[in-house]
Amino acid sequence: MKTFKDIHSLRKELNNKKNIAFVPTMGNLHDGHLALIKHAQKIADHVIVSIFVNQLQFLPNEDFNRYPRTLTEDCEKLNALGVNFLFTPSNEILYPNKQDFLLILPPVANILEGQFRPGFFVGVTTVVLKLFNIIQPHISLFGKKDFQQLFLINEMVLQLNLPIKIEPYDIIRTPDGLALSSRNRYLTKTQRTEANNLFLTLKQIKNKVHNGCSDFKTLQKDAIENLHQRGWKVDYLTIQNSETLSPAKINDNNLIVLCAAWLGKTRLIDNIEI
Repeated sequence: MKTFKDIHSLRKELNNKKNIAFVPTMGNLHDGHLALIKHAQKIADHVIVSIFVNQLQFLPNEDFNRYPRTLTEDCEKLNALGVNFLFTPSNEILYPNKQDFLLILPPVANILEGQFRPGFFVGVTTVVLKLFNIIQPHISLFGKKDFQQLFLINEMVLQLNLPIKIEPYDIIRTPDGLALSSRNRYLTKTQRTEANNLFLTLKQIKNKVHNGCSDFKTLQKDAIENLHQRGWKVDYLTIQNSETLSPAKINDNNLIVLCAAWLGKTRLIDNIEI
């Protein structure tokens, strides 16, 4: 695996290479990341992974300073998979000057995650667009756990006419259902035992909708109350149209339940498509 820290040498290496797949990450790689990378290797001739903890997408009171950084272990995992290229830029490389040029995002960026983490998606889309411009991949892969992020990146690529195919990948879970996340390591042993109930709650909603229940407001209210009783603090739990991310209507064919909730000091997000 070839590792690059600067833009010039990376571009020189990638110049004229065909069928490049790109997997952007913030490191602390887990099996969810590795599944993305393995899929990328199946659909592309060259795979490049980036590791960069992007401060622009963290709010002032969030966990930027304690976000797990495990570069040595990450490199071992990538080498074991036979990844072609790794890009590990510093903040000074990606943001040599104050980043004053920012995207104006559509209203859908201000709901759900955008409501509770204002500015988050501006930071995400900015760094992803910069990485796209640097690497110029043919394909880029994103997990469905961050569904709203995936939705916005798809829209960015479409509306800015970027010549990139966005490849979504299903959520990778532990045997008891917890969606894999770098932040799971913040959970205590007791919290980890409880954490799988977030997915079980979403799964119950899916089953009830499949069984004919269309009272979405009651389903949401009951699920939030159940989580509260179990010690969770829920930011949102809502049934939306998966194609527009607007609130679900009875006749919608494509639905998704999205949730963000706190267990102690750890914020977990999850979703399930219906």
